[in-house]
Amino acid sequence: MTDAGTVTTENYRLTRYAHGGGCACKIPAGELESMVAGAGISGGAPAGGEVLIGAGDDAAVVRLHGDTAIVATTDFFTPVVDDPYDWGRIAAANALSDVYAMGARPLVALNLLGWPRESLPMELAERVLRGGADVAELAGCPVGGGHSLDDPEPKYGMAVTGTAAATRLLREDAGTPGAPLSLTKPLGIGVLNTRHKATGEVFPQAIEAMTTLNDTASRDALAVGAECATDVTGFGLLGHLRELTRASGVSAVLDSSAVPYLEGAREAVRDGYVSGGTRRNLRWVGECTDLSRVDEDEALLLADAQTSGGLLVAGELPNAPVIGRLITAEENAITVR
Repeated sequence: MTDAGTVTTENYRLTRYAHGGGCACKIPAGELESMVAGAGISGGAPAGGEVLIGAGDDAAVVRLHGDTAIVATTDFFTPVVDDPYDWGRIAAANALSDVYAMGARPLVALNLLGWPRESLPMELAERVLRGGADVAELAGCPVGGGHSLDDPEPKYGMAVTGTAAATRLLREDAGTPGAPLSLTKPLGIGVLNTRHKATGEVFPQAIEAMTTLNDTASRDALAVGAECATDVTGFGLLGHLRELTRASGVSAVLDSSAVPYLEGAREAVRDGYVSGGTRRNLRWVGECTDLSRVDEDEALLLADAQTSGGLLVAGELPNAPVIGRLITAEENAITVR
């Protein structure tokens, strides 16, 4: 039995117990699309009934009665930081983000925990769960239990159920030409996390960004009358923008000089701390994105696999930079300037 006093981040670097970390562990977008299509799961409009939004968006939405809709989502991943409490907070904020991305508020969450109980002390798992519970409490969302299993790699996240007005949803397929694009958190989380995994260096600015809830951004989007939004996570800004433009039947122009970045992000990509997930993102968007005006480092940052990133909203929000606009569909779905 490991003595509690010796259970520290220095003794157990969680990121070393997983092949990747955070949302960079997502199955590549192109492979995921093929797999889902092969399973017969459509990303288009639901076939009928009370399902308002099915596969293809950030969460599923079902009309409960009248204008009341239920929003359901789940998200989990391997450690993105070494500190178990911070990992729990990050994973919970990330799972809640899908609810906020739909313009909903969370009602209840369930824990999802995989733990290598023979190699990592259970005290660390307790800290993970405490981090998740604290963020859920901050969101006003009770945690009603969950499910755990003995797993070779540590994994944690939540299934979250929320509620929204059926006629006031934020969705990926509601973008219109001329709408400005606002981004509510800076990019660079992925490259800083990759540097952390490789060196152990801690980046408080990245942890703060990942543990910040998207609740205010969601309310702001609804307040300005926005109807189209998504959150920026494992497919990077360009990948999630590609999904939005494709779902909405529009194109986009992105102003790279207006995109905000966390301190240290440019240095991290310059020094080569780029995840395989980010490079796969860039290859995936390359077929529909004009990147001729930016260098490789800038392109990698725009495709950087974020964990618990901000909202990308088709609308102008207070305190969020406008980084581009939607335009009528053209040959290139996204043009970066």
